[in-house]
Amino acid sequence: MSGLRIEERPDRLVVTLDRPEKRNAIDADLIAELHQVCAELEARPRLLLLTGGAAGIFAGGADIGQLRERGRTDALAAINSAAFARIRALPMPTVAAVDGPALGGGAELAYACDLRVCTARAVFGQPEVRLGILAGAGATHRLPALIGEGRAKELLFTGRRVDATEALRIGLVNRVVDEPDELLTVAHVLLDEIALGSPLAVRLTKLAVDAPAAAHPHLDLVSQAVLFEDDEKHRRMTEFLERRRPR
Repeated sequence: MSGLRIEERPDRLVVTLDRPEKRNAIDADLIAELHQVCAELEARPRLLLLTGGAAGIFAGGADIGQLRERGRTDALAAINSAAFARIRALPMPTVAAVDGPALGGGAELAYACDLRVCTARAVFGQPEVRLGILAGAGATHRLPALIGEGRAKELLFTGRRVDATEALRIGLVNRVVDEPDELLTVAHVLLDEIALGSPLAVRLTKLAVDAPAAAHPHLDLVSQAVLFEDDEKHRRMTEFLERRRPR
């Protein structure tokens, strides 16, 4: 892949945006490569860590040169939003590790992940209205879900940027690290914590949390019924009880 670097680990993929000369701008080729990553993780579910590399930038947004030439049929084709929706729907949890700017489509790519970890120099923003368009790759619905309607509308209407301190305060990110060199370590620790759980339980929990409200409690009951019959549940509970048994 020309726009991504991929590291395979037993329980996760580490995917690094690799267009430093373009500030990791998201173009059609990068979107195609993200679809390939999704296909791999759909076929063989694992955790995903998505990062922007060592250039001090996550993603500066969509490639404006390409975006300027797109017409109504391109908008209806959901070029970026379809890929981000596919990331959001991956079977296992995803973490975005953000260092430096995550703007426009870059911010929307981070929102598509389940969790976000960032450095103190991270910045998030949706400047689309200032370019004559809207944030059409997920921010209009994912951002309100993350930080509330009022805050989301302010950021979407004004294009104001949010630094790491504010991002943590309003719930846009889960953790902030002071030093960029610590970012991937902290992100991997978070994934390690997730990996301690039963893979099937984690997968069904993500499915339940992301399901529409109308699916509850029926989806929860069916998921729990599946897990109650799972050998992994029996093994883990047996180990727990044996550890608690008086010696």
